[in-house]
Amino acid sequence: MTDEKKTPESETPEDAPQPEPAVDQDAAAPETEGESAPQDGGAGEAPDEAAVLKDRLLRALAENENIVRRARKDREDAAKYAAANFARDMLSVADNLRRALDSMPPSLREDDAGKTLAEGVELTEKELLAALERHGIKRISPMGERFNHDLHEAMFEVPTNEAAPGTVVQVMEEGYVIHDRLLRAARVGIAKALPESGHTVDTTA
Repeated sequence: MTDEKKTPESETPEDAPQPEPAVDQDAAAPETEGESAPQDGGAGEAPDEAAVLKDRLLRALAENENIVRRARKDREDAAKYAAANFARDMLSVADNLRRALDSMPPSLREDDAGKTLAEGVELTEKELLAALERHGIKRISPMGERFNHDLHEAMFEVPTNEAAPGTVVQVMEEGYVIHDRLLRAARVGIAKALPESGHTVDTTA
């Protein structure tokens, strides 16, 4: 009985060497020391970006509040001082009525015609001042008061010992205010102390 030689073609598939599976070099390569997985840069920057956006929002809200406040004040001022120009034009009318009353001699009021005229002028002045006051306009009558740079305009000084220095002793033209603003300063004369007299100093030796 002869032995049959096995040829490569006669090898069974189980005995044939199997090819090794391909290896992904990138996946299989171990991480080297000091290397770490890449980090998401957006996650680290998110808190800072949120703080910046919050700051911008707060600034925008504050600026908007300032704009609203300024607009409200402008509207209030426009309503309060709308009559300022008209009132300034009417001051000369009030001045002339007061001059007419001051120029009337006492004797004119003794007869009926003169008395009626004076009362009519006084009534007209009162009506005018009442109309101005309804719009926040008031007269300044500083006679006997201390001089106030904010409300009075000094026209001259009056040497006298009958009033303290700096006191208003004469009113040339009355002033007016509209609410808390000066419409026209009162033109006044103020008291000035009389110079001391009598004693002289002898400077001769």
